[in-house]
Amino acid sequence: MHKIISSLLFLFLFQHIAISQNSLEIKVANITEFNEAIKKATPGTKIILKNGEWKDVHFKAFGIGTKEAPIIISAETNGEVIITGDSRLNIAGKNIIVSGLWFKDGTPTSKYLIEFRKDSKDFAYNCRLTNCTISNYNPSDNSIENHWVDIWGRNNRVDHNNFTGKTNGGTTLVVWLKGDAHIENNHLIDHNFFGNRPDLGENGGETIRIGTSTNSMKSSKTIVEFNTFKHCNGEIEIISNKSGDNIFRNNLFMESEGTLTLRHGNNALVENNVFIGNNKSKVGGIRIINEGHIVRNNLLVGILGDDYRGPIVVMNGVPNSPLNRYNQVKNVDIQNNTLINCSPIQFGAGKDSEKTLAPTNVVFANNLISNTNGGKISNEQDVVTGITFNGNIVDSEATVNPAQFTKATIDWAILKGLPMPTSANEILKTVNKTDKSPEFDITETKRVNYVAGAFNLDNTILPKVINAKSGPYWNPIIEQKVTPITETTVTIEPGIGTINKGIKKVGKKGTLVLNAGEYIVEKTMKINGDIIIKGNQGNGEVILKMSSTIEKPLTYFFRANEGARLQLENLTLNGEGKTAVKYAMVSPDENLNEKYSLFVDNCTLKNFTNSNGGAVFKAYVGTLADTISIKNSKIIDNYRGLNLSYEKVLFGKYNAEVIILYNTLFKNIEEFAINYASNGVNPINKGGQILVDQCVFSKIYNTEKGYLIKTKDINYVTIKNSVFENSYDVKTPINLNGTNHLISNCLVYACGVIKTSGQTTSQNIKYKSPKWEDSKLLIPREKSPLLKKNNGIGRIGLLEK
Repeated sequence: MHKIISSLLFLFLFQHIAISQNSLEIKVANITEFNEAIKKATPGTKIILKNGEWKDVHFKAFGIGTKEAPIIISAETNGEVIITGDSRLNIAGKNIIVSGLWFKDGTPTSKYLIEFRKDSKDFAYNCRLTNCTISNYNPSDNSIENHWVDIWGRNNRVDHNNFTGKTNGGTTLVVWLKGDAHIENNHLIDHNFFGNRPDLGENGGETIRIGTSTNSMKSSKTIVEFNTFKHCNGEIEIISNKSGDNIFRNNLFMESEGTLTLRHGNNALVENNVFIGNNKSKVGGIRIINEGHIVRNNLLVGILGDDYRGPIVVMNGVPNSPLNRYNQVKNVDIQNNTLINCSPIQFGAGKDSEKTLAPTNVVFANNLISNTNGGKISNEQDVVTGITFNGNIVDSEATVNPAQFTKATIDWAILKGLPMPTSANEILKTVNKTDKSPEFDITETKRVNYVAGAFNLDNTILPKVINAKSGPYWNPIIEQKVTPITETTVTIEPGIGTINKGIKKVGKKGTLVLNAGEYIVEKTMKINGDIIIKGNQGNGEVILKMSSTIEKPLTYFFRANEGARLQLENLTLNGEGKTAVKYAMVSPDENLNEKYSLFVDNCTLKNFTNSNGGAVFKAYVGTLADTISIKNSKIIDNYRGLNLSYEKVLFGKYNAEVIILYNTLFKNIEEFAINYASNGVNPINKGGQILVDQCVFSKIYNTEKGYLIKTKDINYVTIKNSVFENSYDVKTPINLNGTNHLISNCLVYACGVIKTSGQTTSQNIKYKSPKWEDSKLLIPREKSPLLKKNNGIGRIGLLEK
């Protein structure tokens, strides 16, 4: 009997233990069951989501686990819990792990998809998102910007995930430092695969951003390692570092059209990363701004990006820079990197009238550079007296400065497609260590003999990231979405901010029609694709004005981004304000040199009177328009007209292939109407052309040294059938000196004397009054010389707007 009782007691205890253990594992089939389970979750609880589609769900993964017994939320089978529709996930509390989910082909409407917080007070600590995939999860409305993952709190980890196919605005993954709860957060972002992200054409297309400019002086201590970035082309910054003390190591960048950018914040460590460009033209490497960074043991192969997208780019800074601009590069160590068949390294990049501070106290040492095509090794856009060059070895036929680089013929062995320097290269052993020289090479092997470059001699080990597993442990088969570009017409009504929303609804190709009235602009407008913005003047004028309530005045109304074609018709752009809008239109951002086009027809551009460098149009340095065409328009009451004059450093560069100005009035402009300049003519790549026909220039730059049109070192200039008047104090309105320059059939009155020299052709220049019947509408009197037969300028006077 005693044995029977003991056996029954044992059986009871066994069953009780089994039941207790099973109670920690809860399987749920819908969001209601999940909500009930998560409310009751305690340390060690495992909530299993049943396989299948979960649509339009909001997972609130809130709870308190422990390091030894976390709360786990996982798929029944990895990759077979499909999250779709307008779904999202919040993680908050302590020691929560979410695993195995696939957010697939959804249409979100919120600002985030996954967020490591409950609200503005409750955040995530020691939580983890792992073994998941987010693919093609984009809003149906292109005007919505969002993030896929927002990390708040401290000590969180995002690892072994796949993030592919984000096409709308907003950074893919953001680390936030807003508030003291997120400083020195020690987040870990590792072993993730970041896949295809098409060019957004504007800021906000980063793959990872750590911090913001506002919080950039705070310490984050985030580690980004063993991730793969393949075809991450969202914008020029693949990773945007905007905080302090972060580490970027052992990451692989494959054919991604941008750079790892140390944009704001100090003391970043960038080491053991591999950049493979495969000779793609816009692929970049590492861009350096701010101070205290160490960039070492990185391998860059076939990186052909130019200017800001160079393999290594050391920027110029802005004096007394605000947080959102460019702090001077100081106290930076760039050492033991290997560059193979890359475009030139950039020193002092971006130098202009604002960015005047060259790098200082920078060490560029013991780097190994090989270039089999003899291309240029480095480009100095400013002085390099603040850079110390030591032990840099160049294997190339290119000419180098011997004070900066030592030329040598290097013996290479091939290790699975990657060149490795052999022990035959005695010259690589002659370099000297610095106090920051790395003790290990890119493979994390001890450096016994210290040598230049990222690898030990006779190395037989690939960099760790090449063989590392990135992405989930299961294999998501992701269909690459190719969205067909269809031509769309969208009609909108006047209002506040309506035009910005309308532009996004048009998409990549189409027409935005603005019904008559006043459009209040609160944000700058960036144009991607082939877009026509057209006023419907049936019931009156279509006017664009800056909002009077915004704190900071707009820099510009319209930006034509790289590859864009922007056409403006039947519009009035009015720049007036307490502080006037600086520009009506601008080129892509500086040093983004893919061509764009701008067409303006029957528009009035007025009151852009910002005297702090403002203009109706500005071309930023390093940009190039295919065509800028302005026809049948009025450019009146402005500080400057068209400013394409910032190419002052690089020989023979200019900002537009062709400028066409036809039947257009330039009037009451404080400085020049047109400044189209190059810095010398490049005999190899002759270019730059301007045609001015049937235009009127009145009351322009009315000082003794003023001018109306400047075309410095532009190859082809034609000015004909035009009027220059009432710039009384100007001595020389136009000065032409070129083989392919022509000025003909023009009328000059109270506007100095046109000067020509060299082989410029000058024909039929008349110094007479145009005799306007109506000077506003430019209607000439019956006896005006403009109406004489066969003078070729009879069309002037047809401006009726």
